[in-house]
Amino acid sequence: MNFQNILTTQEGKIATITINRPQKLNALNKATIEELHLAFKTLSQDKSVRAIILTGSETKAFVAGADISEFADFDVTQGSELARKGQELLFDFVENLPTPVIAAINGFALGGGLELAMAAHFRVASSNAKMGLPEVSLGVIPGYGGTQRLPKLIGKGKAMELIMTAGMLTADEALHYKLVNYVVPQEELLDFCSKLATKISGNSSTAIAAAIKAVNDGFKNDVNGFESEIESFGTCFGTADFKEGTQAFLEKRKPNF
Repeated sequence: MNFQNILTTQEGKIATITINRPQKLNALNKATIEELHLAFKTLSQDKSVRAIILTGSETKAFVAGADISEFADFDVTQGSELARKGQELLFDFVENLPTPVIAAINGFALGGGLELAMAAHFRVASSNAKMGLPEVSLGVIPGYGGTQRLPKLIGKGKAMELIMTAGMLTADEALHYKLVNYVVPQEELLDFCSKLATKISGNSSTAIAAAIKAVNDGFKNDVNGFESEIESFGTCFGTADFKEGTQAFLEKRKPNF
């Protein structure tokens, strides 16, 4: 895949997407969002890819926010459409991707950058990373799911504080509030994420996709998460992975998914 704003690589079963706009601190513009959508869609359809790592180029920023110059003169209708299209095309799309996505936060993750990291299935931060939603300092609110995902991850009170103060969390603070799963030195970030992705890739991809759906359904107001789990659990019984996994267990060998 050839892109202008992102890079994609694959080693074995692990793919890496790198947002590559270092001169703009990897800020998200329309073209980058569209490229990310295409990359995630393509990789999720590739059966050889069992996990995706998402990161930013260089060491200063994961994504420092949205590219404000693109929408500074938008009106109400254009603003609503910007948020709606972005959520559908990228943020909701990543959250519901059947292939696991690990956000490797290698620096500033602000505004749309933090919203993108929160859309991933979980997050690992480098020790120099800083995270926040500064939108109210620009006279707007987070529009790519930030007001919804942040409270679910760290609790309503702390999320309200961060959004209203436009404050930032250090990597260690983000770990304390469970916004990220791990904090590691910058130079170890991608290797650490690769090891996590490798562990994931050894398990059943069909079961993992079902688990992602069941977990996400539990956070939807119009879906019974328990019922979703029951249905997904039953569906697994009809898969080749279930037959291989259980047979391997009975034969005391490693499964070949």
